Amino acid sequence: MDVQIEIERLRSELHKHNHRYYTLDAPVISDYDFDQLLKKLEQLEAAHPEFFDPNSPSVRVGGEVTKNFETVSHRFPMLSLGNTYSLEELQDWIIRVQKLAPNATFVCELKYDGVAIGIQYVNGALSRAVTRGDGAQGDDITTNVRTIKSIPLQLTAPYPEDFEIRGEIVLPHARFDALNAQRSAQGLSLFANPRNCASGTLKLQDSAEVAKRGLDAYLYYVLPEGVLASNHSESIAHAGKLGFKIPRTQDKFIAKCDSIEAIMSFVNHWDKARKELPFDIDGVVIKVDSYKAQEDLGFTAKSPRWATAFKFKAERIPTVLESVSYQVGRTGAITPVANLKPVWLGGTTVKRASLHNEDQIAALDLHNGDTVFVEKGGEIIPKVVGVDVLNRMESALRIEFISHCPECHSPLSRLDGEAQHYCLNESSCEPQVSGRIDHFISRKAMDITGMGSETVALLVKKNLVSTPADLYKLTYEELIQLDGFKERSVLNILDGVEASKSQPFERVLFAIGIRHVGATVAKKLVRHFRTIESLLSANREDLLAAEEIGEVIADQLLATFQKPEWRLEIERLRQYGLNFEAELKEQLSDSPISAKKIVVSGVFESISRNELKELIETLGGSNVSSISGKTDYVFAGEGMGPAKLKKATSLGVPILNEMEVRTLLNL
Repeated sequence: MDVQIEIERLRSELHKHNHRYYTLDAPVISDYDFDQLLKKLEQLEAAHPEFFDPNSPSVRVGGEVTKNFETVSHRFPMLSLGNTYSLEELQDWIIRVQKLAPNATFVCELKYDGVAIGIQYVNGALSRAVTRGDGAQGDDITTNVRTIKSIPLQLTAPYPEDFEIRGEIVLPHARFDALNAQRSAQGLSLFANPRNCASGTLKLQDSAEVAKRGLDAYLYYVLPEGVLASNHSESIAHAGKLGFKIPRTQDKFIAKCDSIEAIMSFVNHWDKARKELPFDIDGVVIKVDSYKAQEDLGFTAKSPRWATAFKFKAERIPTVLESVSYQVGRTGAITPVANLKPVWLGGTTVKRASLHNEDQIAALDLHNGDTVFVEKGGEIIPKVVGVDVLNRMESALRIEFISHCPECHSPLSRLDGEAQHYCLNESSCEPQVSGRIDHFISRKAMDITGMGSETVALLVKKNLVSTPADLYKLTYEELIQLDGFKERSVLNILDGVEASKSQPFERVLFAIGIRHVGATVAKKLVRHFRTIESLLSANREDLLAAEEIGEVIADQLLATFQKPEWRLEIERLRQYGLNFEAELKEQLSDSPISAKKIVVSGVFESISRNELKELIETLGGSNVSSISGKTDYVFAGEGMGPAKLKKATSLGVPILNEMEVRTLLNL
């Protein structure tokens, strides 16, 4: 017997049986016979490690331990969808799309309430699986995804050389109930809901534990568009033939619709029938079927114009308001929180709900002991939406908003035109101090590895840090003395702090945590002003001249710049070696696209759209989503929509193909 041939035969046979059992729900052998085949394969692989294959059916049982999940960039941005809870707004969206794409046919699908995943296949083998993350980059959880039996490890039908399929990893209700029953018997805390359990499971370090949880997956989006077919519905059908578990028409999980009436019928059916499903959904996704029409409709900055989500109305139930407490955010914002009699809502036990601000408390006319109505916004975040006044006790006292900070007892301030109250004691109010440092070390900011919120809280409590700059003076001797800190964890913290010094200026500016200055605004400010000196010397008119900077942001920047302690913090961070000027490569005055507005359209062979857009920004250009008379170039890959081509031609905008783009950018 040729051992390698026998191993490959067993792998192929087991892959087919896995597909029939977990995807088609049509097994042809018993569980016992399957286990015997798997046992034989495991014995041969153990005896012949030279024939190791990361996609062998034997990896389904897990066993590999991953201590740190690598953060990787998505080849194609993983954008979120626009959404609505209103049937009228959904109809308006459909009408708008039909005006722009008169012959458009739509596809309706379930909106799975799970964990979004992108899975890459190379030469038919599962190569990488990445979470959504922030849409631009996510965590590589390939080892754990390989344990999910409904996700094929090796494709058998003819397949593209390199493609990605996206979908949702879910935890079926039956498995969720079984896991919680097991945990209850062991005296462990219960999982809140299937989605949270699925998310936490995928981040477990031991893949053997992941394998035991019984996760499932539905895959419904193939990239690049057109790699399998010319439209979305045919691509999904083709993906099913490749072995993927897809939404099937016979289950009514997906349907082609050519009218508003057909779309509404699909939505109304699943609004009523969703409770009968073996997994959670929170709405319906409606997409334009044709890839050409999708290309013509394009994208906004955050989401595609050719798709939207209709979200089902949240479940609403009554419970008792026991008290109101107050939280202090990193900017000093005070958020009132309703403490509720625990109640089961939308798959989780709700004990607390946000009240947002004083105005909402007044609008609800809240009294202690009120019976309140609670719902989950988008079935995720609990909120109080009403009061049963008829059940109010006569002796109940009205809830009065606090006048002093609940943490440091400083007087609160409410600025004109703002709904929020603020604690102005920035320097010694502990939640503000910890919150600012938490923000500073976060992944989108300085991305300091080896340190989390618990570590920050301890460092603040021990008076080792009170501002972000203090992180850069921490020593091994200070950290090793803290309870629970071993040499490895101390070195990881110090290495992470040192590595953060290489972060670019826009990240540093975002990390500092100026109110209203998010990551995008920080990037715009750096592109416009280039250095911290230029930014600090700017007046109001200078700030308003920068792209996307309005009066509120400009006024907040000026107020922040006037604080002596803030300027001192900047100077300390500079002395520790942080970047406060745009990188040299961003300042190239001879860049052929410096200050140019560019539309990227179509698919490129030598570079992904995301990489090309990043390169454009690095070279001083600006990515814009739609073509106008102000557009300087259109970078046109394969499959550029005819509407964009026509518009660019009519406006006289230069259209460069991939070879011309490579020449222009010297690639």
